[in-house]
Amino acid sequence: MPKRNDLEQKALQQIMNVGFEGILQSDLWRKLGASSREGSRIALKLEAKKLIRREKELREGRWTYRLYPKRVPASIDSIADCPCLMCPDNARCDPSSSISPQNCERLTDWLLLIAKGEPGTIGDS
Repeated sequence: MPKRNDLEQKALQQIMNVGFEGILQSDLWRKLGASSREGSRIALKLEAKKLIRREKELREGRWTYRLYPKRVPASIDSIADCPCLMCPDNARCDPSSSISPQNCERLTDWLLLIAKGEPGTIGDS
């Protein structure tokens, strides 16, 4: 039988892997091979540590919880469209020079698109 801390780590990893869509508590325990009692205790511990949030959900006529990560790991996809990566002025870009992130129109436009949630930008799923 795996140790509880091992199961906590595995549970947290699974929850983080599904991202912001969350996972049903019962589905998670099946994946981990844990009992529902053990799984509920782990979910409560992770919630108490502020690593996940639990939301009650009615599923097939029964109440359960959907588990969501408080944070998801960063991925390269989050910056793939950043104009800085292919900028011809990249070598000269510096906060103390005339070419800087503070006055870059391309960077500002990209950040505004992200903030608006425009299609094809970060957070668009």
